[in-house]
Amino acid sequence: MIAYQFDWSILWRHPYGGWILQGLLTTVHLSLISWVFALTLGIIVGSSRTLPWSFIRAPATAYVEFFRDIPFLVQLFFWYFAAPMLLPREVMQWIYQNLGNPEYGTAVVALSIYTSSRVAEQIRSGLQSIPKDQYSAAMATGLSRFQMYRYVILPYALRIMIPPLTTEFLTIFKNSALAMTIAVAETTFASMQIDAYTFHGFEATTAATLVYLLISLTISMSMRLVESKTSIPGLIRR
Repeated sequence: MIAYQFDWSILWRHPYGGWILQGLLTTVHLSLISWVFALTLGIIVGSSRTLPWSFIRAPATAYVEFFRDIPFLVQLFFWYFAAPMLLPREVMQWIYQNLGNPEYGTAVVALSIYTSSRVAEQIRSGLQSIPKDQYSAAMATGLSRFQMYRYVILPYALRIMIPPLTTEFLTIFKNSALAMTIAVAETTFASMQIDAYTFHGFEATTAATLVYLLISLTISMSMRLVESKTSIPGLIRR
């Protein structure tokens, strides 16, 4: 049996170091773009679940329960393999001819929709934790319901939802690794590519692990600082 020969120099040797760096940039970009869509959609759906009108509340609840209960990997495969088959042939041809990287776009769609269902639940919970007096005071000023949510309730609620929303952002960051299953060249894909070319999977996987760990710790510590600066005195944190 031949002993494994460690060679950490491959991590900065051309072209392997470039693969790791490009994979990291793709991971960060994919996570940030998906988070913007997920947070926006999550706020809309989550807020809709707290409205008094059932014709709005019911579809929002169905959206959350449907997408939250299906594993992310299954949703990713659906959007990549099955959803295009439901489109007209002309639309499919346009997508593959005009979108340079449909795999990346599919990953954004899957990450955004799946995470938005989780964010929506956090938003709903946060809004329902706001004291009723806040709603009454906002309505008493003559604000419409939309204005009340936009200018009073949501800014107030988001400040106490920083910890759970940080968790959801970390989840979307870690779930981005599954994009490698549809050939998105992110960090995990890069580590496996290095393994395939050099047979030094231990070094490549260790590098990818440290990348995820360091970025996750940086995000967590940064958001703790933000939370301490934006905390509402006298309010119990969630």
